[in-house]
Amino acid sequence: MNDFVFQNPVKLIFGKGQLQKLPQEIMKYGKKVLVVYGGGSIKRNGLYDEVMELLHSNNMEVHELSGVEPNPRVSTARKGVAICQEQDIEFVLAVGGGSVIDCAKLIATAAKYDGDAWDLVIRKAIPKDALPLGTVLTLAATGSEMNAGSVITNEETQEKYGWGCSFNFPKFSILDPTYTLSVPKDQTIYGIVDMMSHIFEQYFNNAQNTPVQDEMCEGVLRAIMESGPKLVEDLENYELRETILFAGTIALNNFLQMGYQGDWATHDIEHALSAVYDIPHAGGLAILFPHWMRHNVKVNPERFAKLAVKVFGVHPEGKTPETIAYEGINALRAFWTALGAPKTLADYKIDGSKLELMAEKATANGALGQFAKLDKADVLSILKASL
Repeated sequence: MNDFVFQNPVKLIFGKGQLQKLPQEIMKYGKKVLVVYGGGSIKRNGLYDEVMELLHSNNMEVHELSGVEPNPRVSTARKGVAICQEQDIEFVLAVGGGSVIDCAKLIATAAKYDGDAWDLVIRKAIPKDALPLGTVLTLAATGSEMNAGSVITNEETQEKYGWGCSFNFPKFSILDPTYTLSVPKDQTIYGIVDMMSHIFEQYFNNAQNTPVQDEMCEGVLRAIMESGPKLVEDLENYELRETILFAGTIALNNFLQMGYQGDWATHDIEHALSAVYDIPHAGGLAILFPHWMRHNVKVNPERFAKLAVKVFGVHPEGKTPETIAYEGINALRAFWTALGAPKTLADYKIDGSKLELMAEKATANGALGQFAKLDKADVLSILKASL
């Protein structure tokens, strides 16, 4: 494996009733709080009222930014930055899923930057500081609650990029599976696809001698595949929600990635796709990932074959690694389709008219990937296969 240094400073507070610890965690940093949330689901399920009661009963000064989009926009983050700077906010609290947390990360960091928030996303400026940030998670998917990453869309330029810095790590994250019981079926499916995709991006790497990491990735994938379909049919099952919630965090808190660098090309392609068409991120991944796999089988067929056998239960006897690999990819496609995830771009009424534009955006900063290097022609091929 590669040499590595691992550090994750996020305090994870997991389990039923843990929201009660929110005030004591925030008061370590201040009492002037900006609460960031999305389209109103936290008001429908009662979480908003619980959070506000806890904050107000502890004499905190509360300001709000609502309406964070599923693909969070820099224009929304700018509104939050303005509130922070005008009101001398001391702490940013994200209450919601990964999109809300991603937006809050940019708000917290840009609030300490004398310039436009987009500068940080495109790396025109290097962050020097940030307001402290905490999260109350309501959706199992992105892992943003326990990492330093963030994905932001510029709707004016149709650009969508991942970015991050050490200041983006939340100080704490509260994960109570109770607040995911009301997540609808489609969002539950998207979350399962997203966390599986995160593991695949890490699993396909070029490091040698990674049996421990491989077993961890394969084990989490098997746990998701065992619990995921049951959850889709039993959305209010606490134990299943608990499993999937924890799996989403483990999938992208850098724990599975020690000793190698993942690929992430599929995420880059999807960012270009959803920047142009504003579709759900995981919906795009569900369409693209099997085609990325098929496009790159020959890079290392043994790696794909191992995944097929260890995770998808493909029987290897008498078969070549490539044959095993393709059976595994077909099994993944069948699994996601059975869950209810989209299969083709046509499922979102997307035709081939903007494939060139998306390929250009995806490769605007050069070739993609680590496991397999992709140029514009490769990306175009994957997009065409996804129609």
